[in-house]
Amino acid sequence: QVQLVESGGGLVQAGGSLRLSCAASGRAFSTYGLGWFRQAPGKEREFVAAITSNVNTYYAEFVKGRFTISRDNAKNTVYLQMNSLKPEDTAVYYCAAAQWLTSTVRAPNPSTYDYWGQGTQVTVSS
Repeated sequence: QVQLVESGGGLVQAGGSLRLSCAASGRAFSTYGLGWFRQAPGKEREFVAAITSNVNTYYAEFVKGRFTISRDNAKNTVYLQMNSLKPEDTAVYYCAAAQWLTSTVRAPNPSTYDYWGQGTQVTVSS
């Protein structure tokens, strides 16, 4: 079992930055691939970024060059650094975990992941 707890959300002006964190409990964190997804009101959950257990990264097109995903296995934590934020980035951001995820091909599919956090709200004002 893995429990995921997101933090770092908040209100920021357009052009600003936030860093989201997702702390995981449980063992063998390094064997998990981690993903970030987001869901805006009235919209479906969408893939944002992922980092595999072998530290390959993959991003949705709309965040390339602005967001960076990273992980610290010693701290059982995955991060999402978000720069140049836009109002359309406003959403609840969720992290998710899948054991032995080594391929970025499966990373954008929510059904790949076995564990999900509760989410953290990010609001970008114009």
